[in-house]
Amino acid sequence: MGGAMRGQGQRRSTEDAWETLSPITVQGGSLRTCSFNEGVERVTVLMATEGRPLMSNVELWQGPDNTPQKMAVYLEDGNVRPFRCTVETPGSSNAISIRNTAEMEYPLSAGIEADMEAIGPAKTVDPGTARIVQGGAVYTLPFAPNVASVQVMLKTDGRPLNARVELLQGPNNNKQVMDIYTEDGDERPFYAVIETPGVGNVVRIVNTATVEFPLTAFVEPYLIRNDSVESRREEGAGMTWS
Repeated sequence: MGGAMRGQGQRRSTEDAWETLSPITVQGGSLRTCSFNEGVERVTVLMATEGRPLMSNVELWQGPDNTPQKMAVYLEDGNVRPFRCTVETPGSSNAISIRNTAEMEYPLSAGIEADMEAIGPAKTVDPGTARIVQGGAVYTLPFAPNVASVQVMLKTDGRPLNARVELLQGPNNNKQVMDIYTEDGDERPFYAVIETPGVGNVVRIVNTATVEFPLTAFVEPYLIRNDSVESRREEGAGMTWS
């Protein structure tokens, strides 16, 4: 499980990121782990399917019986909306585990890309988009049809982070759900790039912790489509009568 080393100074689509990887297949009900050197500052985890639902648990292991970060992931369609998340890995003895919690008929493809640069995802978000989400509160943000993907970062002041991130397309129509736990939301903030094809996309963030544990959320467009609905309307459909 692995891929090319890279920095995160430039924004790439998830499709382009997959091209640099050598993904493995994780069968339904099975577990695969990937360990890496101490010099790796963070890793990007990517998962996809051939169009079927995706259900998995992703965990960061640091030594025996220590899981400082974990998340449960659900995707309605792992081909249209592949999973992409960056995990901070300070310290040594780090490993990423991926457990496919679906049935055997639903395998998934997984890849990990190591990043040894000092610049992390926190440098890519706009501080002006920060929003405090108190414990038990909900924060929603809709996006225009021309937004191809959005970036989400959640952090705390060093306290634990418990949250749910959802991508909805229509009322109560969950396309992607991530339940997140981080032992230290400052040292290991949660960062993901969520694909948003189609129209009516809304990102919803729920702070599932108690009121004593607020979090800071950054949610903003990551990549913008050139062929937006608006531009196609302006250019016309190219039909000619004769």
